[in-house]
Parts: sequence; C-alpha cells; structure tokens
Amino acid sequence: MHTTTILTPFFGEFMGTLIVILMGEGTNAAVSLKQSKAENAGWMVIATGWAFAVFCGVVTAIACGSPGAHLNPAVTIAVAIKTADYSNIVPFLTAQLLGAFTGATLVYLMYKQHFALTPDPATKLGVFATAPAIRSPLSNLFSEALATAVLLLVIGALGARTFAPAGPAPGLAPFLVGILVWGVGLALGGTTGYAINPARDLGPRIAHAILPIPSKGSSDWSYAWIPVVGPILGAVVIGLFLRLTGM
Repeated sequence: MHTTTILTPFFGEFMGTLIVILMGEGTNAAVSLKQSKAENAGWMVIATGWAFAVFCGVVTAIACGSPGAHLNPAVTIAVAIKTADYSNIVPFLTAQLLGAFTGATLVYLMYKQHFALTPDPATKLGVFATAPAIRSPLSNLFSEALATAVLLLVIGALGARTFAPAGPAPGLAPFLVGILVWGVGLALGGTTGYAINPARDLGPRIAHAILPIPSKGSSDWSYAWIPVVGPILGAVVIGLFLRLTGM
C-alpha cells in the first residue's frame, strides 16, 4: 500500500531552519530586550545560544526528512558546486527562507511584551538581523565571506575521509557542527554579528519589516545585501575548493 509522509527534505529544511532561528534569535531577544531575565548577559551567551540552536536545528532537520540538514543557503550552494548537482538549490533555499521567517515571527510572539518595553529601534532590529560594529561595506562583505568560508571548509573537513575514514560517528556530526558555529561566533563574529547564512538574516529582516513591532524603526535594507552576498561568495569559493581537492 502506498503511503505519503510529510517527512521530506523540504519539510526538514523548513523545520530545522525554524528551530535555528527560534532558538538563536530567542537568545538575541533574551539578552537584548528590556526586563528579560537574561538582559545584558553578553556575547558569550549569544554565541553559545546560536551554537546550541544550530545543533538543535540539525537534529530536527534530520528527523523531519532532510538527512543533509543544510539549514543555510551557503551550505546548499557549496554542496551543489562540489557535487555539480544543482537540483536542491531552489527548493532548499525556499524552505530555509520560509523557516527563518516563521522562526523570527515566533520570537516576536514570545517576546512581544519585551519588545514593547524596549525603546531603542536598533536593539529591536538586532534581535532579527545582523548589523556591523563598524559600517564599512567592503570590510563587512569580507568579514561575512571569510566567516562563511571557514564554516563551510571545516564542515567539509569533518566529512573528509582523511579525517574520519568512515565518516563521523552516528549522531556526532550535529555536536561537531554546533561547536564549529560556537567557534566561528567567538572568533569571527565581532565585526558583523556573523550572519554566515543568507536565510538567517533575510527571512527575519523581512519579518521585522512586516510585523507590528512598536517603534521599530528601519529594517536597514541598505545593509541587507551584505549578509546575503558575503556568505554566497564564501560558499562559491569553498564549493570550488572542495570540488577541486576532492574533500
């Protein structure tokens, strides 16, 4: 008997990305918004929260039907270039963007009262989207491209046969990727807030523009291209590198 299931790669990418954004941007909100119990907890908490968010997103994506658990257009693009199989780009990027938007909307609903108590528009935007510590488009673009390239290179190394001939032990890969994101955030996140994922920034930025957040101010669309283009540039470079080296 033929049966259908909702557990498909598209659904897995949607659900995994939703969890990443819900937990990652939930950490941003907890640390940034007024009268949160975690207010002013600091960068270490933010970097740690995002690392745990990625771990949780990866295991969710796998359980929901996406064994590759990309959760990031940069990962999808790099894998496509490495394998010369571009069939997943449109469906995965669509699922990731929708998941990111939905996760950000849930963060708004979770912290709605705290948004109302927070007067600074930039702080409210910072829950949803990244912004540079020092605004310099070329430097900011380089930061995003480099941080994404490091993320993708190490992900490639984790799966390389020279590192683990049989691949990472079952269930270990999500932990390793979470640790990697933690390290990238601590080392390379201080310049731009390390989007390293076009969907992570663009989906929530759209949510910020649409949601009825009081006194929210601008969504800073003049900067929005950098956390999209930078990670894509990093993905192209590392995708080509992985293909040429056979990692």
